Amino acid sequence: MSCAVPAAGGSQQSHEEDDRKVRRREKNRVAAQRSRKKQTQKADKLHEEYESLEQENTSLRREIGKLTDEMKHLSEVLKDHEKICPLLHCTMNFVTVPRPDALTSCLPR
Repeated sequence: MSCAVPAAGGSQQSHEEDDRKVRRREKNRVAAQRSRKKQTQKADKLHEEYESLEQENTSLRREIGKLTDEMKHLSEVLKDHEKICPLLHCTMNFVTVPRPDALTSCLPR
């Protein structure tokens, strides 16, 4: 029986290929790790932005509610004032340039 013994050069080449594969796998592992870390950071940043926008939205909705209430109140005040406003009921309210004496004639004494 004859056994083929690999040449010394073939063993060296196989060892270099193995080293290259190991280095390539390590680089790939590091790159994948970096990529996953980057994705996690991006997701964290988006979540923080989401939370911030939710807070801002809540705050703006609260402000809208307050302004709506104020508008209703002021509309009621204006309506009540229009009922008793002497200038609105004065016969001289069509004067284009009001004169002080015309205004005082409309005011109750």
